[in-house]
Amino acid sequence: MLREGGARLVQYALVLWIALTLNFALPRLAPGDPLDYLFGQEVNTLTEAQKQQVLRELRLDRPVLEQYVGYFTGIVQGDFGRSVRYRAPVAEVLADRVRWTLLLIVPALILKAVIGTVLGAVAAWRRGSGQDLGLLTAMLSLDSMPAFWTGMILISVFAVQLGWLPSFGAMPLGASSDPATLALEIGRRLILPVTTITLATVGAVFLLARASMLTTLGEDYVMMAQAKGLPERTVLLRHVLRNALLPVYTSLTLSLGVLASGAVVVETVFSYPGLGRVIYEGVLARDYPLLQGAFLLVTVGVVAANLLADLTYPLLDPRVRHAGAA
Repeated sequence: MLREGGARLVQYALVLWIALTLNFALPRLAPGDPLDYLFGQEVNTLTEAQKQQVLRELRLDRPVLEQYVGYFTGIVQGDFGRSVRYRAPVAEVLADRVRWTLLLIVPALILKAVIGTVLGAVAAWRRGSGQDLGLLTAMLSLDSMPAFWTGMILISVFAVQLGWLPSFGAMPLGASSDPATLALEIGRRLILPVTTITLATVGAVFLLARASMLTTLGEDYVMMAQAKGLPERTVLLRHVLRNALLPVYTSLTLSLGVLASGAVVVETVFSYPGLGRVIYEGVLARDYPLLQGAFLLVTVGVVAANLLADLTYPLLDPRVRHAGAA
């Protein structure tokens, strides 16, 4: 078990190294001068001294191998360069934005996991009934709606028409000094974006949970339990749900890393100051170091989520654990 875990760590370290190398190489392989990419037409207004100063600040005046070594050394030391747009270290900018993204995606992940799994289990258990068809139709409809469209409908109804909730930002202007009031305002501004992400992603969890439940319901040991006359609740909770949840757990774990970058659209619609929003701003401003740092952070998140799923799956499924030990 330990040997297998160590081998997986080595594999993921190799994947991470390849991803980081691509993150370093791809911008440099792009055609054109980096200053053209950063400044566009405004590059013609810079003097030669100003151009050289920018190249020095971005460490682009050094040989490629030296840049590569400096890139990895900087990552180890937490130095991701300096943002052109914010005139601040990239690590500080990203650290400030990541906390808001976590505040957004963690509740959305929990909500979509609970709602999608419960409704998927109900639909599978009542398969073929009107309840099943109704849930299936509703979830397929939600799954087909673009997140930005769902967000705009929620803003139109709950912020504009009813005026119940704020439609943008993470904190009120002139934030209150009272912690309770501040926490309440932050929570109110989370409701609409969290609901948008949940509605946009719960359909996928529902479909996976329903399909997994239907597969498990056809297993011999489930039919044997039903033939013994065990109560429906016991069969559902002890024999069906436990095994059917394994694929759902893997899917949710893997989506943890993707959600951080997938929140770009929702954070843009709600002007929410998270990691997705900073990627959008970085693209508009051609902030090369900021984008590179953001993509690096997303890459590490995706690799870490995959590693977490790989290491914890055998703990939940004895068949995988025993196969690894054999």
